[in-house]
Amino acid sequence: MNFPKLVSSFKIAFSGFKTAFKTEQTFRAQIYIASLVLFLMFYLPLELNERIFLLFAIFLVLAFELVNSQIERILDFINPTFHPKIQLIKDLSAAAALIISIGSAIIGILIFLPYFI
Repeated sequence: MNFPKLVSSFKIAFSGFKTAFKTEQTFRAQIYIASLVLFLMFYLPLELNERIFLLFAIFLVLAFELVNSQIERILDFINPTFHPKIQLIKDLSAAAALIISIGSAIIGILIFLPYFI
């Protein structure tokens, strides 16, 4: 294993994370929501499987937010002017991210609601 190359790869990945946090408003909002969920995960006496579902939902939402941002940036690079077909692709990508976010919110509500009632 090439350890220096591995370290370099992690530095690049963290740089991408930092860039997304600075430039992507939705990603930043998702990070704040994830932080709240993580706090509640360790504050409330959740079962292990509940914690696993929440962690999976958090990572899925954040990862797909990044994929959505990548798709948008690639399309903007290919054609910086408005084009209806490119807009359709962007809208579909954003819809996929929205569906994942809504699904994750439902999972969070189903897990946390009994602890607050």
